Amino acid sequence: MTRFAARYPATAHTFLRALHDDVTVDDEAGHQLSRVRRLRGGEALTIADGHGRWRPYSVARVRPGAVDLHAQGAPVVEPQFDPRLVVALALTKGAKPDLAVQKLTELGVDGVILLSTRRSVPRWDETRAEAAVARLRRIAREAAAQCRRARLPEVDGVWPVTDLRGRPGLVVADPAGEELAQLPAPSGGEWVLVVGPEGGFDPDEAAALEVVAAHGREAPARLRLGPHVLRAETAAIAGAAVLTTRRAPRADD
Repeated sequence: MTRFAARYPATAHTFLRALHDDVTVDDEAGHQLSRVRRLRGGEALTIADGHGRWRPYSVARVRPGAVDLHAQGAPVVEPQFDPRLVVALALTKGAKPDLAVQKLTELGVDGVILLSTRRSVPRWDETRAEAAVARLRRIAREAAAQCRRARLPEVDGVWPVTDLRGRPGLVVADPAGEELAQLPAPSGGEWVLVVGPEGGFDPDEAAALEVVAAHGREAPARLRLGPHVLRAETAAIAGAAVLTTRRAPRADD
């Protein structure tokens, strides 16, 4: 059997905490499968636990708002990719964070961090930030079901830029940066792509990202994503897309 849920011939994909032999999908996912997707008895689908394990099932029975399933094989562990890829994205206004999280999930990133910067237009208080991050996690879950990945990305925020200080593997999107071919592999096994607001980081924030070099650790790499100035969400998606071409499944998974 293929190691990737996306390559299994299934009608749909969703998430449950436990992958028992017989399971019932209800709540929002059950409504989606029974009333929107209109699954029928015998159809195949895959279920993942969000941490890399997935299993093929067939529909045993469809009820209003719920689907009963029976396993058609043993659980499979989807390989992780090396290096890990996290995108730290400055807050943008409107629905742009929603779009960025959706597309980054489809591209297979391991995590998304929302950054608060001095030049960010949105200003979220703690209550609004908690609600927004919860919404973005739902968007990531829906996107993960659509693209049929077995691992849900971690979505965190809102962090100040200075929280990234000293973190290994920083890659700053920069029009004056290096080409992808010159980007070294991260020594710690993880890239953290940092995308600032459309006005760029202010001098203090930029200096905070560079301070690691003064403490004997690797300085952030800088990656050029093309000849033009990109919107923040475009840079995040484009950067993740090109870095994905440098990733491969772990041989030991």
